[in-house]
This record gives sequence, structure tokens and C-alpha cells, in this order.
Amino acid sequence: MQSFQLLSEKFALHFDQQFFPAEPATLYSPNNYFLKLGGKRIRPVLCLMGNELFDEITDDAWHAGVAIELFHNFTLIHDDMMDNAPLRRGMETVHSKYGSSTALLAGDVMLVTAYEQLNRIAPTHIQTILRLFNATAKEVCEGQQYDMDFEKTESVKFDDYLKMIELKTSVALAASLKTGAILGGAGERNQNLLYDFGKKLGIAFQIQDDYLDAFGDPGKFGKQPGGDILANKKTFLLIHAMEKASASQKKELQKLISGDQPGKIEKVLQIFRECKADEWALQLKNKFLDEAIIHLEDVAVLSKRKDPLKELAQFLVKRDY
Repeated sequence: MQSFQLLSEKFALHFDQQFFPAEPATLYSPNNYFLKLGGKRIRPVLCLMGNELFDEITDDAWHAGVAIELFHNFTLIHDDMMDNAPLRRGMETVHSKYGSSTALLAGDVMLVTAYEQLNRIAPTHIQTILRLFNATAKEVCEGQQYDMDFEKTESVKFDDYLKMIELKTSVALAASLKTGAILGGAGERNQNLLYDFGKKLGIAFQIQDDYLDAFGDPGKFGKQPGGDILANKKTFLLIHAMEKASASQKKELQKLISGDQPGKIEKVLQIFRECKADEWALQLKNKFLDEAIIHLEDVAVLSKRKDPLKELAQFLVKRDY
């Protein structure tokens, strides 16, 4: 079994190819620009790791990994538009640089290109993989809609937010692992255990993402600090703070998240700290990490083969970028 770092390097080399034609450059240049911004490439490498857990990495796993990464970048281009985010990985977002209309089309053609990659998978598995891919794509869209709906909702319950995160973030990680497992010949029980591992890991990953958006070093995280606060997003941190805040703190929070006053980010973060939302978030992510590892332990392969996935899980929930 290869480490996440080694497989990441191999995938980066494999992914460094020309996916789009030269013309019209006004459509395809934005996608080339966006892909060159890089990224953690977590989802495609999870597909490769899920594959290698049961077999040697197959050509189909590489095709699926590329499709998964292209789909992920499609969602990022559109997410940035919906969030009106000026930066992605420390650089201008596609809609900021090229305009919203071009960004919309660029995202669309990125999705089409993802399906072209899926069509390279052998007939033996193509229908199973397409069903999983399509179901996951719909769930990601549902999660994004819930996320936008929550921005207009005064109060969001923890369980509702958790469901949104599962749909928007977790299922993509879970499906990436399961895709690799299917292509590696895993049985249904092992496929589902790996999916559950990815789902719990995805929640822990998002908790850390929420935390870093608020408390991370912007130089490392590569995003505008407090972006979730400016967008009035209902994050794990905000939901917990609203539950634990005093009457005066809750009133101040509600005033802050419904307006756009100077110093908004700093004032919200101060209340988060006073309610110990930062400490609680770190405890919560470790809870979901522990549950994820239990699912992984139950997968019926040699324990040593699981070590790279365990190491990756630890990295994802303790990263600072």
C-alpha cells in the first residue's frame, strides 16, 4: 500500500494533461487556469487508495479518479460564484477573473469532461460506477441548496446542518473510496464499510474546514479569513455558539449575522471564543474521526493495508490549510 503523499504525487503527474481544446480560448482558458491552481486532490487519491486496499491500482481507477477531480473542480467554480468568493487557493476565482457568465459555462464543460473520463471505464463496472457517481452528484447539489437555504434561515438545528454537510461534503469522499473499492473487486460489505468510513471522515474534515475558515492562518488556508461569517453561513461554530450564548451574546450574534457592519468578523470570532465554540469544534471532529476509524477497522483486509488510510484520516482532521 502506498502513502497518500506518494499517490498524490503520482496523481498530480497523471492529472497534468490537456483536458480541453484550444478554442474557444475564452471558454477553455478559464478551466486551464483553475486546474493549475492545484489543490489537495483528496477525492481522486481516495479513489486510488480504495482501489489499492483490495488490489493493484487499475487503469479504471485512474479514469475514475480524474473524473472525480474534474467534477470536484466543477463544483468549486460554481460554489465560488454562489458564495461570491473573490479568492480560491489564494488566487482570483474564475468568476472574479473572467466574469460570471464565462464561469458558469466553464463549470458546465468541466462536468461534461468528467463524464468523458467515466466513459473510459471498462463495461464490466461502468453502469455501477455511473449510478454511484450520479447519485453522489445529486446529493452534492442537494447539500449545496441546503447550505444556501440556511443562509436565509435565522436558526438552524445541529442535526439539519449535519445532514447538509453529509450531502455537500461527506458523500463525495465516501463515494470516492467506494468507487475505488468496486473497481478493486471488494465485496458489498467492504464497499459499504469503506463508504461509512469516508462519510464520517468527511464530517470531521468539514468541521476542521469550518474551524480553519474562522481561526486558521489565511496565509496557509488560502481563503479570505472569515469568509463563512461574511456570507452568514450557518457553520458548526455558529450553531454551537447560538446554543451556548447568553441572552446578550445571542442578541449581538443575531445582529451581526443579519448585517454588514465594520469589524463583523472580529466581533463574531470573539463571541465564538467566549462560548468556547473553537474548543468544542475540535472535540467534535475527533469524535467523528474515532467513529470513522472503527468502520475502517471492520473492513476485511489485512490491518497493515489500512495504515495509509489511517494516516490520511489523521492528517485531514489536523491539517492547518
